[in-house]
Amino acid sequence: MLRRTLIGVVAGTALVLPLTATTATAAPAAAPAVLATTLTYDDSQAAEFKQAVADGANVWNTNVQNVRIVKAQPGQRANIRIVADNGWPRATLGPVRPSGQVTIWMGRQAVQQGYHTVRIAAHEMGHSLGLPDVKPGPCSSLMSGSTGGVNCTSVNPNASEKSRVERNYAGTAQQQSSDVVLIDAAF
Repeated sequence: MLRRTLIGVVAGTALVLPLTATTATAAPAAAPAVLATTLTYDDSQAAEFKQAVADGANVWNTNVQNVRIVKAQPGQRANIRIVADNGWPRATLGPVRPSGQVTIWMGRQAVQQGYHTVRIAAHEMGHSLGLPDVKPGPCSSLMSGSTGGVNCTSVNPNASEKSRVERNYAGTAQQQSSDVVLIDAAF
């Protein structure tokens, strides 16, 4: 602490006042905030699946912290390209990084057979985030895909699936997406 004396004059009378100045000490550095990896998706070729894709992205955004999936702005490069086609749903296996790009095909064949569109979208996005299929598997496993059955409408990843995505985007993994396309046909 630094002490100084201030001498001033008020109405012709000299005043001597102690002046105390305190130097600020630096506060301990806070731990850096964990920033989520932001991935963008382009649904311009998703046709009738646009809402299911938005809902699938929301599934992941509400279940994990280390990655955010947002719709790309017009003219913005997208990391996840969504395409509607007449085949079976499939996706490039990630984890995709902000500098990379993967494709998800929202196949109408599965929808025609009765599979839930939001589950399909969330499942295929799971592939883009680095999750392989878990087949056969129960409905409670998002990555069980078609083996959950046509009546399965569970769209949320289980604890293991969430944990793996969190690790994939924890800021240290540098693995890029592969050229492997996973076809989620029923067997």
